[in-house]
Amino acid sequence: MNALIDQLPKMLMGDKLIEELQEIPEYSSDIRCLDSASRLTKLSELYGLYIPSSMTMEIYSKLYLGILQSLQKKTTKLAIQQRYKNYQMLLGNKCNGIIGGSDSFTIIGCSGIGKSSAVMNSIKVATNCQILTNESPYMEVIPCLIVQCPFDCSVKSLLLNILLQVDNVLQTEYHQRAIKTHATTDMLISSVSQVSINHIGLLIIDEIQNVSRNKGGVNLVSMLTQLINSSGISVCMVGTPECTSFFEREMQLARRSLGLKYSALPFDDYFIRFCETIFTYQYVKEFTPITDGIIHWLYEHSSGVISVVVSLVHDAQEIAIMNRFEKLDLSTLNLAYKERMKMLHRYISPSSLPETAIIRKTKEKIIESPSADPSFNLYEIAMRAKEKKLNVVECLRQYISIEEVAI
Repeated sequence: MNALIDQLPKMLMGDKLIEELQEIPEYSSDIRCLDSASRLTKLSELYGLYIPSSMTMEIYSKLYLGILQSLQKKTTKLAIQQRYKNYQMLLGNKCNGIIGGSDSFTIIGCSGIGKSSAVMNSIKVATNCQILTNESPYMEVIPCLIVQCPFDCSVKSLLLNILLQVDNVLQTEYHQRAIKTHATTDMLISSVSQVSINHIGLLIIDEIQNVSRNKGGVNLVSMLTQLINSSGISVCMVGTPECTSFFEREMQLARRSLGLKYSALPFDDYFIRFCETIFTYQYVKEFTPITDGIIHWLYEHSSGVISVVVSLVHDAQEIAIMNRFEKLDLSTLNLAYKERMKMLHRYISPSSLPETAIIRKTKEKIIESPSADPSFNLYEIAMRAKEKKLNVVECLRQYISIEEVAI
């Protein structure tokens, strides 16, 4: 029996896993009766909403199995031999890694789709945020340790950061000793290998796309390969699609990047369910039920990126409360998109809704909603456009949302 594995929570599947992964903030309709300051304060809780998708469950399984694979080797005969070889390397003797066997893998996805939240929630459920202990030989093991890839891909910086994070969790002094002795990179690799075999289950390197921006990227990945061979731990690299071209350049790099890859969400049942759920968290005085038109609008103006959907709903309510509109509708959502999301306009195409999801009824479908401008008058705008020989549709776009669809 492996005492370390016995301390891990059991692997979950299906509805039980979804229940554990999801995070639903507390909410009561009475909040809408509070003053503006109280409602604005409560509004920030919207960012705590998390509904697991199929991506989350895949990430959970991959991370759990990676932790399991590492822990299985901690008390083996090979691990004991590798500790001796790592010690010899610290003394300056040349030794090769013999434990090996664990693979690195990647989790690559577009920014904002929720991969970081999925990783954090998965770790919490998979490890129960506990430190594992073994009596013979005695060791304390962090099931999952997260560090960030240095912006300049410095191998030494990453190694020192790993030691620092271990010190923060276990109250050890590995980082301080390495600084005091002015350890070279070779010595640090040996030291981190020894620390990893004794104290780390799965190592997660976040922001791995930095390797594609710096010349030292290849050296950093090579160091991780040596670390795997000398410690037997699994290494997970998390980043954006920017790093894909880097890993595809050579066979040995491609082997280290096999794993999970995700793009923005399609217009599917999960996206619809997420929109319906987040729309129940309304902090404006007048409650507005969600419609198919609003769901389509949210997809078009977020391109399927969940974090943008949350920001749109949050900022629209913030604008509505601060300007006393007190309603979450297409008018306030448009204001949030135009005023708060300007930096994202070049990355979001409002025509991104799949053709199968578009309702084809008329050439131009005009969605009217109460305007944020009290002086708004549809008839006056139409007459003014006619007098000045302007396109009435373009004039109306300044006040209401107009969706042009094919027939």
